[in-house]
Amino acid sequence: MIKFARTRPQTWVCRQCVGQLPRRRSLFWSTPASSATVSTSAGEAAAHNGNDSSSAAAAAAAASSVLRTPVDHAASITHDDTTLREIFDSPTAWAAFKASSSAAHGKKTGLFRNAYLTEPAGFLHFTHASLTKAQRIVDKVARASTLDEYRGIVRDLDRLSDLLCRVIDLCDFVRTTPPDAHTQQAANEAWATTYQYMNQLNTTTVLNDQLGIAMANPDVVSGWSEEERTVADMLKLDFTKSAVNLPQASRDRFVELSQQISEVGTRFVDSMAPADPWVALPSTSCRGLDPTVASRFTRGATLRLPAVSAEAALALRTVQDEDARKKIYYASRTASQASVRLLEQMLGLRSELAQLAGFDSYAHMALRDRMMAKTPESVHQFLLALSRSNAPLVEREVQDLVAAKRYAQPAAQHATEAETTLRLNPWDRDFYMSVLRQAAGAPTGQVDPTTGQRLVPKKRSGPLSHYFSLGTVMQGLSRLFQRLYGLRFVPRETPPGETWHPDVRRLDVVSDTDGHVAVLYCDLFYRGDKSPNPAHFTVRCSREIAPDEIAEAAAADGALSVDNGLTPQDAANDGMATSRDRTTGAVKQLPTIALVCDFARSDGGGGTLSSLFGQASSKSKPALLSYHEVETLFHEMGHAVHSVLARTSLQTVAGTRCATDLAELPSTLMEQFVADPEVLALFARHYETDVPVDYEQVAEGLRRARRFEGLDDENQIVLAMLDQAYHGTTPVGDHSTDMFHGLQRAVMAGGGPVDPSGTCWQGFFGHLFGYGSTYYSYLFDRVLAERVWRVVFQGGQDGGALRRANGEHLRDSLLRHGGGRDPWRCVSDALRDSRLAAGDAAAMALVGSWGTSHRR
Repeated sequence: MIKFARTRPQTWVCRQCVGQLPRRRSLFWSTPASSATVSTSAGEAAAHNGNDSSSAAAAAAAASSVLRTPVDHAASITHDDTTLREIFDSPTAWAAFKASSSAAHGKKTGLFRNAYLTEPAGFLHFTHASLTKAQRIVDKVARASTLDEYRGIVRDLDRLSDLLCRVIDLCDFVRTTPPDAHTQQAANEAWATTYQYMNQLNTTTVLNDQLGIAMANPDVVSGWSEEERTVADMLKLDFTKSAVNLPQASRDRFVELSQQISEVGTRFVDSMAPADPWVALPSTSCRGLDPTVASRFTRGATLRLPAVSAEAALALRTVQDEDARKKIYYASRTASQASVRLLEQMLGLRSELAQLAGFDSYAHMALRDRMMAKTPESVHQFLLALSRSNAPLVEREVQDLVAAKRYAQPAAQHATEAETTLRLNPWDRDFYMSVLRQAAGAPTGQVDPTTGQRLVPKKRSGPLSHYFSLGTVMQGLSRLFQRLYGLRFVPRETPPGETWHPDVRRLDVVSDTDGHVAVLYCDLFYRGDKSPNPAHFTVRCSREIAPDEIAEAAAADGALSVDNGLTPQDAANDGMATSRDRTTGAVKQLPTIALVCDFARSDGGGGTLSSLFGQASSKSKPALLSYHEVETLFHEMGHAVHSVLARTSLQTVAGTRCATDLAELPSTLMEQFVADPEVLALFARHYETDVPVDYEQVAEGLRRARRFEGLDDENQIVLAMLDQAYHGTTPVGDHSTDMFHGLQRAVMAGGGPVDPSGTCWQGFFGHLFGYGSTYYSYLFDRVLAERVWRVVFQGGQDGGALRRANGEHLRDSLLRHGGGRDPWRCVSDALRDSRLAAGDAAAMALVGSWGTSHRR
């Protein structure tokens, strides 16, 4: 099966980004704090704020003049830095920048500068040209017979994969973020045509057979690079997992099962529903619920809430009546029997598929494919060690919640412990967490619910979002990457047709040593037709372009003809960006990345350059980000910089095409940087006054966000263990509820409250479809990211977060290899810890013992 054509999902909609956003949004990041300040260097402050005594009109004219100058990759960092902020923060500056683009480029170009894609019909021309080249490679591999031909087979298969990915990855993006209906339809047709071709290749074993012959010949393998050997192993495993070696009847059943799993899993996710869609309560029992919410759902004397909804979650946090919360909890944790049956059907099909392919369980099958854990036993050791590490923190947090409940019940306050033992029920957890988090902010000098002591009021310094304009955050990211990796963002004009919407900004990623190394398209503002989920798309991966490909392109006609102004080098990459290595002379296609977010624009919608220089009015704000949105942007940029730095020779292992549980490490690590005071000092300044952010305000928000991190992690550990149990060797049958409740009782004994009998929450666990047996990787990456932060960057102490030597060490030991090197060796070298090198169950247990909490 030509699964290697898409060895990694290129749309990085991260579990952190999607799953954590609702929790982050519930935090009160605008809570006031003290008046401490964070300084920045004089040079950076000058480049950042641009304050002078000139008038707003003069500033606008000067900026417009600068912005009309074509961007040069050799331009000064200060020029790039200033322009970067302006084009994201000022609509006027962005309009001037776009005007300069239109004036300089009269001719329409293709989407992403792909020469085929100047109009919707170009998608089919692009597809036809790519598949024609692909078939020539298939024929070449099938004919291979000499030593040299077998030595080239890995690069041939990698190019075959690249040709298919060029179409599928780009079409995937267009189908998700469509420029218009006609283009979306054309992309759908191109995607379907390419996918059908892949299915045709799946009917033959010739590619697998020829790869097997090459791998069995020592004279062939000895001539391969480390990257080539890694790719050969990966492709061979893909073929094995696709049952290509089975008899025809078994292969047909394998295809049938795969299709059924896809259909049943999709139905499971799309139709997840509670047993009872509504929960009815006497309106008098809902004291504490937001009055606006209560009025929307109250009819007469009855309040009816959707059982699974943001409103029900809010009620669990705020309704004071325990019986009312209990009823809401039961309704929100009880999935319909139809949902549970679909889940159990999917699990049964996966078990049969794994056995057909020769694996002990689906977990054994899935973990062998690009997962660092490799076996279910290793995952078990990691989760067990992590649970032990987390237990003391869970115990303390439960004690705090019980104390808060005791304080809320006057009779219990005066009773001895022997006279009354308060029980923390599942429906108490979110309520008392909310009580204690609000008390931690103490905006009005309220009483501590655990001690009864009056808290000291905190001074206000305004919402944090006022210090995080989108332009300053982008500026800060460029400054951070410049310090760590010698990379900076250079705004680049785009001719008509290159981008899919007028809001899209193109940034060229420029290296101090290697010049132009990547292209980054930023589509960051909210639109009604966009997905609300932040995402990192790799539209095209890094890959070395062979001389014969350039010669082939030089002789091409049509869209890629040199008569159309393309060099043979660019034509070999369909007109998209390429570079030539300054040392070896090798030509590579550059990583082309699209970053999509949904940040709200300013409420004024106008914007002038004067607003950037401390003269803004309330009607001309730039887009202001909440702290969690800044964290999200840093996270997604972690994926992007991984794609940029891992410019491998083979696209199968380029960028984020590495072990799944390694791919989230760079992005999760970036969340550590955004909380560092020296990193924030690079950019976090008030959009009107240019005053630096008060770091204590950030620290206070972080303390409240992490107030119950132990209990949150305990829940994630249980879910990861449940994922393993459901995909393990023990048949689930119709016992998924019993397995879930039994696992909760075993893991959470002495910890947080477990689900009561009568509930069946697993019917809402949609991640079981997309992350079957790999859900543990979320926790795994958090542990590794915190360890890298502490060891490589010294936890930010003494300037460690900005030290070039630290960034270069991480780049050289881990980031630049992509998936072309054993991930355990990468992590072992990065942490300078040889105990990890074996990557066995002991290494997984060691990682688990480090824990995830910032409060240890």
